Amino acid sequence: MSDKANIIDIVKLDQQHVWHPFGQEQTAPVPLPVARACGASLFLEDGREILDLACSWWVNVHGHCHPAIAEALAQQASTLEHVIFSGFTHAPAARLAEALVHALPRTRVNGKDKGLDRVFYSDNGSTAVEAALKMAFQSWRNKGERRRTLFLAFEGAYHGDTFGAMSVGRSSGFYAPFEDVLLKVRFTPFAETWLNDTEVEEREAAALAELDAILELDGMRIAGFIAEPLVQGASGMRMCRPEFLRAVCERVTAHGIPVILDEVMTGFGRTGTLFAMEQAGVVPDLVCLSKGITGGFLPLAATVASTAIYDCFLGQDFSTAFAHGHSYTANPLGCAAGLASLALFQTEQTLGRINAIREANLGWLAEAAQLPGVNRARALGSIAAVNLGGTGEGDYNSFLGPKLKARFLESGLLVRPMGNVVYLMPPACITPAELARAHVLSLEVLRETAPLYAKS
Repeated sequence: MSDKANIIDIVKLDQQHVWHPFGQEQTAPVPLPVARACGASLFLEDGREILDLACSWWVNVHGHCHPAIAEALAQQASTLEHVIFSGFTHAPAARLAEALVHALPRTRVNGKDKGLDRVFYSDNGSTAVEAALKMAFQSWRNKGERRRTLFLAFEGAYHGDTFGAMSVGRSSGFYAPFEDVLLKVRFTPFAETWLNDTEVEEREAAALAELDAILELDGMRIAGFIAEPLVQGASGMRMCRPEFLRAVCERVTAHGIPVILDEVMTGFGRTGTLFAMEQAGVVPDLVCLSKGITGGFLPLAATVASTAIYDCFLGQDFSTAFAHGHSYTANPLGCAAGLASLALFQTEQTLGRINAIREANLGWLAEAAQLPGVNRARALGSIAAVNLGGTGEGDYNSFLGPKLKARFLESGLLVRPMGNVVYLMPPACITPAELARAHVLSLEVLRETAPLYAKS
């Protein structure tokens, strides 16, 4: 079979049998068949190279097909591919749990050590969030407290697509068909900011005042507070200052409400520190991890709990147990990949690479900000983002978004605009030359398209 015939066959089979995520299948463009990947690049079946500036939906950390992770997977696959995790354990899961606990920050509260000490494995970001919400809620029930029937979340949050995760992310605008069957949630303002923002303190003060009013009214009814630390990803890479996140968490904690930080996107170096919470000096009661946990190789997630949360589930019978699990919980292959990925942060000085990307991205942002219709330039770690036209958050219904994405692809760049928001998030392995090429090509696209947004 010729290469062209093979490509046609792949696309035909896909269009006959596959249902793709997050898109309108009737109007979606023909999917591009990917043959292989290496480093920061994807290679299509027709030979084209595409720079992956979205880290393949934010999962890739060190680059595609990193040999160290591939080798760890190969060794694990020949030893133990999977085993039920109820009543059994294995070295990759135990060692990864230890590594995660040691990597996560700790603090002292009232003279006592506080950290995240118990790792509950699942499969993806949504399930990590779902587990955290259930843990927070059931911990109150196990203590005999039944008033806590609400959750608290930021406006604009996105936490995944299972029902609990949809509930605390409903203000993202994705879940209108399910509105009638979601959990009860109070939403508090997210004080977003950007470079050269002179009014951020006023927005923060107003947001904190509204939070205080919510806590005064409903504080004794809230079972948990969940937040994406520093960056709201899916709503348009909206960023806040570490001081704001810290002030919010302090207020919530003062009301005895467990803090859940969703580090699914922000974790594993994305923001310039291993975890975004480090920059705010916050240690939550629960943290949700996924995406970059395996370096982009395999699905894996973890909900890491404090000892205080874990202890609420201990007892002499099943009534207080956490009755939650997944068939592929603590998959040995995923855990082996996770261990190899964590080790690379030391051997390849990954955080240093990410902060070098940020410095280069600041130059790109400075040029982009000079274009008509471009505003709210912002950067954190390997993320750089701008708004086009309007100043609101990303709108997935924007008619210009798909056209902009297609234009980036024509230029050899995988950039996934979120409505009027364009962001770059390259993997840590991207070379200075590759990043410079990405900046030049993306600026060309923005020069062509930004004026269209300014007029729309």
